[in-house]
Amino acid sequence: MKQLPIRDLAICSLFGAAAWLLPLFFHLIQLGSLFMPMYLPLMVLPFMVGPRGATLTAFLVPLLSGAVTGMPPFFPPVAVFMSLELAVMAFIIASVSQRWKSLHPLWVLIPTLLLGRVLHVGMVMIFSKIVDLPARYMAAMSLLSGWPGVILMVVVIPLIVALERRMHEHREVEE
Repeated sequence: MKQLPIRDLAICSLFGAAAWLLPLFFHLIQLGSLFMPMYLPLMVLPFMVGPRGATLTAFLVPLLSGAVTGMPPFFPPVAVFMSLELAVMAFIIASVSQRWKSLHPLWVLIPTLLLGRVLHVGMVMIFSKIVDLPARYMAAMSLLSGWPGVILMVVVIPLIVALERRMHEHREVEE
């Protein structure tokens, strides 16, 4: 298996650490589950690195955070749901943005976030049925609770990606 480029490894580490630490601040003011702060750095990351690094980082961070801090929890298996959802979204965003570099971030971000929400709600619904909880209610609550975070990502991520692209162009001009 081919190694990740050092640049990608460094960026994955930085954004993985941010995804681990940012929720701690949001949870201090009781806004963690509302704004989905772990998602923000993990959804910026795939615009900057290849699919392998972005997918692996997005998959591992929720699991590691859940194991070390208890957030997200393993029961209910929110850590597992987030891990799978974030990995799928990171893979899609990185693959598409790497293939079509000039594509505006919103064209890949919005459909991918919607797909991620559908995937998450589907997992909640299946789990709820297995443990005999009201599946539709649990799925609806999961869907509704995530929208402020989705809106935050749709507003903030394109700005961060545009800034990073401008900085990258500026570095190329200087070289």
